[in-house]
Amino acid sequence: MAPTCLQPLLRFRSFAILFLTPLLLLPLPLVVTTKEARCAYIIIIMAVYWCTEVIPLAVTSLMPVVFFPLLGVQTSKKVCLQYLNSTNMLFFGGLIVAISVEQWNLHKRIALKVLLILGVKPALLMLGFMIVTAFLSMWISNTATTAMMVPIVQAVLEELNITENELTTVEPATGQTNTAIELEEKGKSESTAVSGVSNEQVTDDPKSSEESKTRKRICKGMTLCVCYAASIGGTATLTGTGPNVVLKGQMNQLYPDSNDIVDFASWFGFSFPNMVLMLALAWLWLQYSFMGLNIKKTWGLGKEKTDKEKAAYSVLKAEMKKLGPMSYAEINVLLLFILLVVLWFSRNPGFIKGWANILFKGGEKYITDSVPAMFIALLMFVLPAHKPKCIGWNTSMSDPEQTEEDKKKQFLSAPLLEWNVVQRKMPWSIVLLLGGGFALADASASSGLSAWMGRQMTPLGSIPPWAIASVISLITAVFTECTSNVATATLFLPVFSSLAESIKIHPLYIMLPGTLSASFAFMLPVATPPNAIVFSYGHIRVLDMVKAGLVMNIIAVCCVSLAINTWGRPMFQLDTFPAWANSTSEL
Repeated sequence: MAPTCLQPLLRFRSFAILFLTPLLLLPLPLVVTTKEARCAYIIIIMAVYWCTEVIPLAVTSLMPVVFFPLLGVQTSKKVCLQYLNSTNMLFFGGLIVAISVEQWNLHKRIALKVLLILGVKPALLMLGFMIVTAFLSMWISNTATTAMMVPIVQAVLEELNITENELTTVEPATGQTNTAIELEEKGKSESTAVSGVSNEQVTDDPKSSEESKTRKRICKGMTLCVCYAASIGGTATLTGTGPNVVLKGQMNQLYPDSNDIVDFASWFGFSFPNMVLMLALAWLWLQYSFMGLNIKKTWGLGKEKTDKEKAAYSVLKAEMKKLGPMSYAEINVLLLFILLVVLWFSRNPGFIKGWANILFKGGEKYITDSVPAMFIALLMFVLPAHKPKCIGWNTSMSDPEQTEEDKKKQFLSAPLLEWNVVQRKMPWSIVLLLGGGFALADASASSGLSAWMGRQMTPLGSIPPWAIASVISLITAVFTECTSNVATATLFLPVFSSLAESIKIHPLYIMLPGTLSASFAFMLPVATPPNAIVFSYGHIRVLDMVKAGLVMNIIAVCCVSLAINTWGRPMFQLDTFPAWANSTSEL
């Protein structure tokens, strides 16, 4: 709580940041009358606005459209082209497919099916929640995945607690009184309870108190695992989360001759093993923190299901039953989703010719990952949600009422996805935020600001590259705790690019760790929407998230450092400084 004397000033906080920031920075373009200074002026203002969110992130992202042409940094035509380039179309197409998956509850069916297969032993239940959440976050937004998974976790935990209470209050053994009935009678009158376990014995029992604390710890662990798994899972695919798309777009923008080195297949090959490693270590850490690593107790090897586990299993079965059999629409969406993944992986695998080269002349040059994404997105608006019915011309053999009703129906039903649903669910602000980031990167390169920054960082060449990558991962992970992950990647990646060029190391050696670390917001509820959703359910305190998240950040930075220095080196040839990386420094 701010002191009373400062409270009137806080009322003007947004006003002061909004108007004083441009005024205080105004000497920069006035004193240093170069294109680089004018570009830096707008970038610094946008960075302040993005970090403080005095106006919506998407609105800040539109500033280059106005101010770059006015200040003579770039033409309006060139700036506007950045807001819907190939990378943004890739992200847009991926989001449409994700919205379709959500629309038909396919993600919920997958989640429940996996949980039922893995089982409901405490450790396996947590692992199941994490695997499902991470997998879904690879394809649909982290926020949507968390919002879908947390109610399922909540229902299972409530059933576990109810069953635990029943086991505590009901003693079916011979010679003991049913305590549940006894407590009910005590509530109706002040009569003394009959022989058996008294109410005082239940509440004051140290064992019961310890079990209550254990349940609370399990609740914390089960809910935290969902938001952490969502953030981790989003890093595995190119369209899984915003920072990945920012890297893709800025690589295309800053290094047009890089031959599309970062595509869906290469990103997946690098990031998926890292995601699996992080998920396993996160599971072990959360299990140790909130359940204890008692393998016999948490895994329950060789034991029959307890009443609590049966209750949890029944909740999952009931939720699955509500979904009913798999519908025609769900089958279509699933097949289209699988087709999209296959098209992404097989477009240009690298070790053999992909379909882009085999089927289309010059396909490698003209076709990017955005083409299959938009192709599948278009099919979502074309294919019917219900099986078409073929009505014969001869209606005498059919039921007259049904025939008349069917005649009024169109042969093709409503499509799998309608545009009003996309309008309602599409995160348009992220699309604009990506566009604003691409405009900044392009302006930094063309104005010479990137080259100037690179020259200032030349002394860092004496530090080993692995150390630079580790420090960058750590700095980005700390910064993203208080800023949007997309904004963090947008601000830092052009700087990392300049740093790589100035010390003559492969740009991806620095940009890949920075991109992944932008998603490692584990410590604060406000750091990312999945954290906020989990925190809103009331099972955890801020201190719980800070303690667990601090170790998670350390685990994440270590995993990224390991990935970039092992399988990342041969995959992207990180030990060499590529010729295409000289393109911006020569401007």
